[in-house]
Amino acid sequence: MTGVVTTRQGEYAVLDVALPGRLPEPAGLLLYDPSENRLDFRLRRDWDEIAGEDDAEVLELLEEDLRQKSREMEPETLLAWLEETLSNVLRVSARETVLLGNFEATLNRLYARLVSSTVRRFVTHLPVYSCRAAAGRFGERMEVEEEGWVETPPRLRLTSDMFVATVTGHSMEPVIPDGSRCVFRADVGGSRQGKLVLVENFAEPAEGGQRYTIKRYRSEKAATEDGWRHARIVMEPINPEFEPWEIDPDDEGRVRVLAEFVAVLD
Repeated sequence: MTGVVTTRQGEYAVLDVALPGRLPEPAGLLLYDPSENRLDFRLRRDWDEIAGEDDAEVLELLEEDLRQKSREMEPETLLAWLEETLSNVLRVSARETVLLGNFEATLNRLYARLVSSTVRRFVTHLPVYSCRAAAGRFGERMEVEEEGWVETPPRLRLTSDMFVATVTGHSMEPVIPDGSRCVFRADVGGSRQGKLVLVENFAEPAEGGQRYTIKRYRSEKAATEDGWRHARIVMEPINPEFEPWEIDPDDEGRVRVLAEFVAVLD
């Protein structure tokens, strides 16, 4: 049985910055969930692109200042305080209602729609590929054109072997919902045991007729005269409605591990 996310009504507001000589522009997004008494936000990270050196230094302190105030005030109190206090360089828009499911996914979705920031490749943004393109770019090292660049949450530390791709199918729910955009790391270093991996199946269509799928990698090894070899390889779904997918170790070449799952973006 797949996980069910309950929906409820929340509120959001856009934080604008209006610097002297420049038009106001979105600088961040505030999201409030009254039912869970939760307020969180995402801010831009390219202050030096929209402000002079002195102003940028001040704006870079804004996130920590808001975090500190959120530890001192109740969410509704803090939001009301921002609405009443900010009016010059920083402004808060009127609140809008939004249907909440997953809080962080909603925050990221609204931020992506309402706030745009400078693309800093592999610093704040990652390339978006189809799974087929990712297989060529990171599997065969082909020159592949990205579909665009998407900003990632600040908590992710980005590297040049990371990318974003859309995952379809229900076998990894509720961890990875059908249709999610996910972050992957192409360099699956060390042991794969227990990791969620993006695989390409050369022999037959995988889930839903797709050549690419995500599964949890499990293997058992046996000792030989030359060392160790795989005795059993299983690709496990998270959703119990789906069956594990076993690979004959002698036919391991029909499956290629492309990347390791890192996080769901939305």
